[in-house]
Amino acid sequence: MVDEHADVWLNATELAAWLSIVRLVTRLPWAMDAQLQRDANLSLVEYMTMAMLSDAPAWTIRMSELAEITNTSLSRLSHLVRRLELRGYVRREPDPTDGRFTNAILLPLGMRHLEEAAPGHVACVRRLVVDNLSGERLRRFGQDAERIVQRIDSPAR
Repeated sequence: MVDEHADVWLNATELAAWLSIVRLVTRLPWAMDAQLQRDANLSLVEYMTMAMLSDAPAWTIRMSELAEITNTSLSRLSHLVRRLELRGYVRREPDPTDGRFTNAILLPLGMRHLEEAAPGHVACVRRLVVDNLSGERLRRFGQDAERIVQRIDSPAR
């Protein structure tokens, strides 16, 4: 019997690489999250949300844009930002240029907490990723990851 789907199956080399990638994309976020929870009482997505706000002009981003850059739904982001508001790290307010939108704003207490959390997070990133790759391999890995992300974000063909 001939397998009519033989051309779509992964060969042994492709399968081994794919399984390594699956382990990486599931275990790395878990490891980053565990470090941040332990050392800073923040989840990875909370840290990333605050980090994105810290890089924005006036520490402010529209919630819809923040959801996109943190790769989370607007509903999930709304709950997350609510938790950060309760801790005094972030506030929300209507966008003064267009009241249909809501802005998230990083507060000074949130910036201080982010600055305190950053050294431990960066050390974890270095230990798990950066220090395991040569400069060239890290550069290529980043390019490869970006190519995959662009494919994910492009419309299906």
